[in-house]
Amino acid sequence: MLIRDIIAVAMILVGCFFFLTSVIGLLRFPDMFTRMHATGKCDTLAVLMIMTGLIVHHGINLDSFKILLIVVFIYIANPTATHVLARAAFRLGVQPWTKDKK
Repeated sequence: MLIRDIIAVAMILVGCFFFLTSVIGLLRFPDMFTRMHATGKCDTLAVLMIMTGLIVHHGINLDSFKILLIVVFIYIANPTATHVLARAAFRLGVQPWTKDKK
């Protein structure tokens, strides 16, 4: 096994860990805003790690360039979509969770 493969596997495993973390946050957090916070950040980082692992595995070629373009698109689109959804929910009157709320 090459060093490149070991690095690729490590990056993909780290990405899977962040996906797992976002799923746990989605299931455990109390309201929409905190769930979106967990999933928006962790999913973006997880996709970044997994796709970068794939780029490392494939080496430098046209496929890696395409994967890099996908990574850039997701890196821009995912946090923006999360922000827009949270803002729309707040404007529609969804109240954020507070500790004192019953």
